[in-house]
Amino acid sequence: MTARTARRGWYALAAIAATAALAITIVAFALPGRSPGRAFPPLVPAAAPAGWPHLGLPNGTAVLSYPPSLHPLAGDTDAVSAGRLGPGGAFQFYLNATPRQGAERLRRWSAFRLTLLRSDDAASAHEVGAAEGVKFRGGTGSCVIDAYVTRIGAHHYQEIACLVQGRTSASVIVAAAPSATWAQARPLLFRAVAAYLVR
Repeated sequence: MTARTARRGWYALAAIAATAALAITIVAFALPGRSPGRAFPPLVPAAAPAGWPHLGLPNGTAVLSYPPSLHPLAGDTDAVSAGRLGPGGAFQFYLNATPRQGAERLRRWSAFRLTLLRSDDAASAHEVGAAEGVKFRGGTGSCVIDAYVTRIGAHHYQEIACLVQGRTSASVIVAAAPSATWAQARPLLFRAVAAYLVR
């Protein structure tokens, strides 16, 4: 992964997977808040279920909780990731958290994210939905659900990416899974994002 992991981490993995002829698709789910488009179902911040492991950002500003069926992934030293591979090596779930790199802002987060996608690994990208004022454990965030097509392999993806501001710092959480298994993956990913803790 690159130094822009939460914003690029999944795309870097996707490019690798595409090169290896892996079929990966990313999932998105909806969050509450002020939305410029469609309404979002509620996201209720809550501690992760008992037995879920935790990965703290090295700078101590956030904690990513993940289901026991996922495993930590190697990546940038300032970020944390967890995922699960399915038959054939394709990612079924992907979670990532990275400190804010400097340019991200809660206002117009959706536009920022889409611009980043198009400038990095996406041949095309569009917003599915977005929300501001989303409540998280320890802070407030802005979220976007987007869909895009990778330049490598022309794979179709969706994701939910949230910039979350805590008391002292901000970070980005990304949750993803194959769109073909969206119905099954959504509750688990939704729960992981709801458990995200910022300080």
